[in-house]
This record gives sequence, structure tokens and C-alpha cells, in this order.
Amino acid sequence: MSDADAFFDSIYPYRKRFETHRSLPEHGVDRAQILEELSTMAHEEDAKGDKGLVSGSIYHGSHDHYHFLTQAFESFAHSNVLQRDMYPSSTKLEGEIVAMTLGMLHGEAAEDACGVLTSGGSESLMTALYTYREWAREEKGITEPEVIWPVTAHCALDKGAHYFGMKVHHAPLTDDARADVEWIRSQITPNTVAIVASAGNYPHGVIDPIAELGALALEHNIGFHVDGCLGGFILGWAEDCGVSIPAFDFRVPGVTSISADTHKYGYGLKGTSVLCYSRKDLRKHQYFTAGGWPGGIYLSPGMAGSRSGGVIAATWAAMVSLGKSGYVEIAQGIFDTAAKLKHGIEQIPELKIIGDPSFLVAFTSDEVGIYHVNDALADRGWRMNGLQFPDALHFCITRPNTSPGLIEQFLVDLAESVEVAKGIPEGQAPKSGALYGLSGSGPEGVKAVEDLLSGALDAFYDPAP
Repeated sequence: MSDADAFFDSIYPYRKRFETHRSLPEHGVDRAQILEELSTMAHEEDAKGDKGLVSGSIYHGSHDHYHFLTQAFESFAHSNVLQRDMYPSSTKLEGEIVAMTLGMLHGEAAEDACGVLTSGGSESLMTALYTYREWAREEKGITEPEVIWPVTAHCALDKGAHYFGMKVHHAPLTDDARADVEWIRSQITPNTVAIVASAGNYPHGVIDPIAELGALALEHNIGFHVDGCLGGFILGWAEDCGVSIPAFDFRVPGVTSISADTHKYGYGLKGTSVLCYSRKDLRKHQYFTAGGWPGGIYLSPGMAGSRSGGVIAATWAAMVSLGKSGYVEIAQGIFDTAAKLKHGIEQIPELKIIGDPSFLVAFTSDEVGIYHVNDALADRGWRMNGLQFPDALHFCITRPNTSPGLIEQFLVDLAESVEVAKGIPEGQAPKSGALYGLSGSGPEGVKAVEDLLSGALDAFYDPAP
């Protein structure tokens, strides 16, 4: 097999097994055949996640749970949330999702806590930026908005700043892998509209110094968004699980918005996140209205227009079926498993943990090539997440990873993988790297990497060759 064939087989694994549709079929394909093909693909692709061998990605893991959610989805799959007169159920369900999330995040401590439902973490983060831009323009007359967040903040924030024409200052980290508060203080200008911190961040699972940054936001009358897209629905139960973490929610003075993804540790289907605000007069700045359009008066709470009520119904069903006790029980298993993982990594002298994580554990090495370690783990069936600056891996613990004996097996495989990496000749390139930029390319190579990846994206939207 040629290298080209191997490459195409890796990204188009079904091209030799199922028909490739480059145009509409002349006659419709039999429904039974369609469902059989989809079932085959789904069953094969779920195998690794079902075994608990995947970091992150698969948060609940029970197919019985997913079946229940798809039953809820089916009732409203065809409904359009934009048409509230036809589907007032969406008002009930959406409002209750927001209210339940605010309860977890101690919204009672805020001035007038409220929120909206979005399509996911990226939209929540980008919407928050848009809101702060509009708030600063209308309330403070700022026309050249600036924002500040640590280098570990999610890239969706940079995407939003790019879309909305906002200048970004990327804060360095202190030795504990958290945002450098004093550096952020030094970068605040009259044009600063907001600062952002993570609880916890995607690379290392670390909670930034929320209290100190909240005080900065109050001092300068600027917005302060806490990105809890990944960690919100797990860290929100830490106190109930006896896990000590710093406060990150609306109990912290200065916090004006928080995002938390219901489609991650909220255990809903993909496509929902909650963006919470400390007060309604801030939320109103994200709304779009147009009164002079011939098609009628138009109003939209966010970026999306038409939305299916199905995913809202499924999210609501997930939350009310689990209840607080269900969330706490799962969270306890995750925190306990992460603690075992941390202890096990600490027993491997070549590895070191980054920061002080509680549910997502990142580790690096000064002695072995961490991507060679990752390659050896992959050979043993594991799928980790690669990081860069520094080169590292992380294991984001989810419910499937809490199965008895699984994390113990991972630690055995990890120790063996380190030994494999120690025996690899110097200069031999690893197969794996960091998904977000071919780790180790260095800042000087970032533009070339971005160009390469942009071109590679074309493959995801073209039919198999």
C-alpha cells in the first residue's frame, strides 16, 4: 500500500466498504440499508470509548442513558425554538436548564443571575466576548476593545476576539500553571473591557486565581468571565464530594459571567452549553433585534436563528433524570479516580504533574520524549490528548474511566510506555504530537503549522477519493 493510500484510508476508513455519494442518488436508498450502514460505523467507532480507554470526549458512556436522551430528542427533533408560539415547551425547558445550572453555580449570590442556552462552549465563550464588547461600547464608549486571558485559555476565545475585532493580551503563567495576576494587572488599560480565566483549563485542568482576578475586575469596573465550559459541571459538585478547590462561581465578587457545558459533564447530547450572567442588564447586550425588516420584527437571543428543540429536551431530560444525587455520585467516582491517577504518576520518577488538578491530570517529562510515551500508550489501546508548550499529555477523567481496575491498568501501561520511550534512539521522531499545532514547532513555526492545518481541513468536507 502506498503512503497516499494509507493516508486516505486513515481519514476515509469507509471509502472501500460503503458507497461514496458525490451527488444525490437517482433514487432514494432503502432506509434499512441506511440504518445498517450508520449502525456499523457507530458500533465500530464507539468500541474504544466504551472500554474507557479515551481521555475526555465520552463523558457519560452509558448507551442506556443515550437511548433515553434520544427518546426525549425524538419528541422535539422537528421543532424550531425560534417559533415560541408553536413550541412554548422550549421556554419551559430552556428556562429550567438555566435555572438548574445557576443553582449549581450559586447564582443566588449574584445581583440578578440569569443565563441563556447556546450550542456549545465555543458559542458560549464567543457570545460572552460579544456581550462585553457591546456593553463597553454602549455604557463606556469604548470603540477599540481589549481583553486579557492566560495562554491556557481556550482557543475559542481567540476565535471570538478575531471575529469581533478585539485586541487580545495573553497572560503568562506562574510556576503553579495558573494565570499571572500581576501581569494581568499591568496590562489593564482604559480600553480593557473584560478579563477571562478558566475553571479548569483544557490543557492542565487547573483553576486560575479567580478571587484575585475578581478583585481586579471590580477595581477597574470591567467584565470577568469564568470559563467553566469543561469544568463547571464537575467542579460544581466538588464541595459535596469533599474535594477542596478554590471558589470559582458567583460567590466570588467580581465574577460577571460563567459558562458551563451541559454536553460535557452535564451529560446531555452534544450541542448545548449554558452561559450565565450575574445580572440581566448585562445579558441584554447579547440580544439582536431588528424592527424595520419587511419580513417582520426580528429578535434573536444569540448567534443562532433556528434551533431544534430536540437537543434542549434531551438536555433537560438528562439533568432532571440524574438529579443532584446522580451528579454527585458520578463526580465522586471521577475525583477519586483522578486522585489515584495523580498518585500513580507521582510514583514514576521520569514524569511530573503540571499544576494541582482535580479531575483532568496533565503530565510532562524532562527525561523522556512524552510523545514517544504517547505512541506506546496508543499501541496499548489508549487515546490521550497531546499538549504543547510544554510538550505534555493529559488524561481527562470521565465516567467510563472510573470502571474498577481501569486506572490501575493505565498506570501499569504508562510505566511500561515510559520504559519504551527511554529506549528510543535520540532524534527518532514520534508518531504523535499535539492536536492543536504539531507540538514542538515553536512560536516561529506557528504560521506554517496554521497554513498546513487549514489546508488539511479541506479533507473533512470533501468526499472520499
